[in-house]
Amino acid sequence: MDDLFDNFGRIQKNDPEFHEIFKNFAFDEVYDHSTLTEKESVLVTLASLIACQSPKAFKKILLAAVNKYITPEEVKELLYQSVPYVGFGRAHNFFGVTIKVFDKKGIEMPLENRSKTTPENRRQKGRELQDRYFGAEMIQMMNDNAPEGQEHFNRFLEGFCFGDFYTRDGLNDQQRELITFVFIATLGGCENQLRGHTQGNLNVGNDKEKLVSAITVILPYIGFPRSLNALAIINEF
Repeated sequence: MDDLFDNFGRIQKNDPEFHEIFKNFAFDEVYDHSTLTEKESVLVTLASLIACQSPKAFKKILLAAVNKYITPEEVKELLYQSVPYVGFGRAHNFFGVTIKVFDKKGIEMPLENRSKTTPENRRQKGRELQDRYFGAEMIQMMNDNAPEGQEHFNRFLEGFCFGDFYTRDGLNDQQRELITFVFIATLGGCENQLRGHTQGNLNVGNDKEKLVSAITVILPYIGFPRSLNALAIINEF
């Protein structure tokens, strides 16, 4: 998959030494220690680039990957999934970048609507997914223990995060939880949430090997400190 780095021609021309070092590590050595599929590798890479605010690298990799390793619909769902985790303030630029890439690739927009909920059932459907991912007892305990005046945050999780986004078509449960894990690991400083979504990944069928592979693939973009912090949490399970 070293073709993903082919669009970084300016670096190759002006700093061929770094280009060679990074390409050999990020697109050869790293992939030798990952069991992710090509699609999963692209998904976690793009997810990490969103969370670490690297629109130029995101654009270059997306140009090489869309319609080859990942579909336009999957890119759309990746963007949507990013919003409740990195915030629209961070995600906003990547919507614009994606529009430009799709236009260059001749991909007609808007893409098909993938929403599966209504304003009336979004919270119910979101709660059903929360229960399935994390266990009904744990979610109920979280709701019961919400401090007075802060209950609305749990309702936001039900309706917005899970109801509006996780219920959508385009990515399956395993893919959504994997990229969510990557968003949180890349952000750093969110260890409690990373623990919760490590368990969520295991509950939906992503094993520890897959999570370790995801951290392996994104290490070149997030660096060793955050990678090692994420590995420490994975190793608690």
